[in-house]
Amino acid sequence: MSTRAKIWILPALLYASFVFWYTDFGGPLREDEIETFKKAMHERGESEQWQAEVEKFMREDTGRQFLMVNIMDINENPPNVEGAEPGESAQQLAARYMEHMRGELTKRACHEAILGMAVSTSIDIMGIENVEVWDAASMMRYRSRRSLMEVLANADQKDSHRFKEAALQKTFAFPVEMVIYLSDLRLLLALVLLSLTALLDIFLMGRSAKTNQ
Repeated sequence: MSTRAKIWILPALLYASFVFWYTDFGGPLREDEIETFKKAMHERGESEQWQAEVEKFMREDTGRQFLMVNIMDINENPPNVEGAEPGESAQQLAARYMEHMRGELTKRACHEAILGMAVSTSIDIMGIENVEVWDAASMMRYRSRRSLMEVLANADQKDSHRFKEAALQKTFAFPVEMVIYLSDLRLLLALVLLSLTALLDIFLMGRSAKTNQ
């Protein structure tokens, strides 16, 4: 195998491995998967309304990645929570919540795509009340609805949710399937690997040409 082929094959294999991990190739949720997740939600004691919304979400699955938009008002004086030290701040409680979530999210290629703190109260409000103050917003990228349901069905996630509830004064979240998403890591990694490999190719081939002169 030539040196030039080796230069391009290694990044190609690296990118293929990343795409295989980062993409859910399983398509929309199957009926047996939906029934399994429904059973897990029922055993966790979730409200009937919540279970109905989640079932609708599963049955309308497209198999695509999505972002979960989270709008948060941080609790400045959170209560003491079982499993945490007395007097812990909202940030500390949120960190405890993510301790339980991080491993499950990472192995399914789910991660924060955007995270930021508010720099003003609400500027444009229509049709809703008492939502002027928010402290932070995030967008969590999920590989698929299947990945989200696998995380939600985990028993530890239910147990750790009390930390999130104590850390927030109010919050709401809704899923969004992207029409335009220029921050997709598959695109960014492809551009980086292509650029670096091309530069390496030019450099090595240039040196080889000079040597042969």
